[in-house]
Amino acid sequence: MSESHDPAAARAQFETLPVLGQGPYWQDLAPGLVGRTLRRTITEADLISFIGVTGMTEAIFIDAAYPGAAIPGRLVPAALTQCLIEGMLFQTLIQGVGLALLEIHTRAHAPVRVGDSIWATVEIADIRPTSKNNRAIVTQEVKVMNQEGVLVLSYTVKRLAAGRG
Repeated sequence: MSESHDPAAARAQFETLPVLGQGPYWQDLAPGLVGRTLRRTITEADLISFIGVTGMTEAIFIDAAYPGAAIPGRLVPAALTQCLIEGMLFQTLIQGVGLALLEIHTRAHAPVRVGDSIWATVEIADIRPTSKNNRAIVTQEVKVMNQEGVLVLSYTVKRLAAGRG
């Protein structure tokens, strides 16, 4: 038996049902609010894809047995670590409400290697409503840890965020 399809009803649902996975509007955030991402293991494929796309062909990233490496292990660029965390944030906190990345300050604290599992805490540090279009500049403090709980990367990011209505 076939179901009938009503395009007008489908459009109405699209416009009225809650969007799953959409991030919070800036009015739903408050300074001091803290959350965390899921955890994700960095693979060899992640490393190879990232250095291939970015051109970060530093010897320590492309040669697993590089004799001049100062740090042992299969190291990954700090930029890859940050991008993976940003990707997780895009799927949750930023999806549908992030309008622009305005500023970012990053600090690497410890090496990250292929096989490490990373996750982050995100704290809302500041919210400044703008004078136009129901937007705000939201400042977040992001701390990235590995599977052992070691702080490997931290960054402060300012984003332009959408408001409700």
